Order: sequence, then C-alpha cells, then structure tokens
Amino acid sequence: MFTGIVQEVGTVVRLQPAAGVIRLSVSAPKIAPRVERLESVAVNGVCLTVVQRRHEVLEFEVIAQTRHLTILSRLRSGQRVNLEPSLTLTDRLGGQLLFGHVDGTGIVRRRRSQAGGWALTIQLPQPLRRYLVSKGPVAIDGVSLTVGTITPTGCVVHLIPETLRQTTLGTMTQGRSVNIELDYFAKLLWRWQRVPGAVI
Repeated sequence: MFTGIVQEVGTVVRLQPAAGVIRLSVSAPKIAPRVERLESVAVNGVCLTVVQRRHEVLEFEVIAQTRHLTILSRLRSGQRVNLEPSLTLTDRLGGQLLFGHVDGTGIVRRRRSQAGGWALTIQLPQPLRRYLVSKGPVAIDGVSLTVGTITPTGCVVHLIPETLRQTTLGTMTQGRSVNIELDYFAKLLWRWQRVPGAVI
C-alpha cells in the first residue's frame, strides 16, 4: 500500500528483455538503502517487486500485463520516475490510500500556469471517467492529487510549486501519457450501486 507522496525521483538505468519480462533497473540512491529484496516500490504509481538491489540500483521485473495497462513499457534509459516504497505499520498516511494497481492511462491535453503552480487537463478513457469525484483523490504517475474540475473528457488537477519540484510532474508536456489510479472507495461504491448482490 502507498500514499502517493513521492519520496524520490529516480533515474531509469536500463530496460532489458529477459525470458518474457522486461528487467527494469532504476537508480534510487535515497530509498535503495532501506528497501529489501521482494519488497514493493511504486514506480510512477505502479506497484513493482524489487527482485534485486545492487548498491543504489533497484531492479524489477515488468510482465506483459503490466506493460499493457501502464506506460512503463515506454520508459527509456535516463528518464526520471517517481518512487515510493510501500508503507509499514508505523508510517504516517500523508496522502491518499493507493494500491499501486493502475486503472489505466490518461493523456495530458493542456498545461497552463496558474498562480505560481500549474493546472493540468487530463483526458481519461470513458470507462474511467465514471469514478471521478469532484474534490476527490486521483493519483497521476503515482502522485496523490485532488480532482479540481471534472470535464467532459476527464479532469483538471492543480499542482503547487513544491509538487513540481519534488516529482516528475514538473516536466509534463502536452500529449504525454500518464498512469492513473482512481479512488478505490469510489470504485467500490459504483460497483455496489450498479451490481445487485455484488461482493465488495
């Protein structure tokens, strides 16, 4: 489980095909010393298992299903990624509750300056829009944000200067694809209301 509070912006070292998976190596000098093998780390919001730690580099295996549902397959060496280790029982919940189970991808359709920060307009696939809640939580590339405005094709989120400094969202450009994780409780409520007898 995660909170969407990014603890480090790491750098992709390499992506290497290996026996049907992609071996993803990420330089993470800040968090790597306290992450053990087989622990979970959110990489741009995607929960991945550490299969190897080599000094300051964490290695993950990305299977086909993950590549299909997220933008991890589009990463390139040298690209920066948002990183967050999984929570422990003694950690504070500073953001929203996230599972690292990305619901799908969105596209940045507009970026504009606004009172020192940015407003990003994100286009979402139609099946994901039903879970948007005004002023509710949404995670974009693993960053916990609040839905500012719901639009006919997605939503607008507002980024403070500190978010721009501490995450990769400060490098977002129009047309960029992003990982999206929506509010788990909104998804549960939607299913409960529309599927009689649904087990939630």
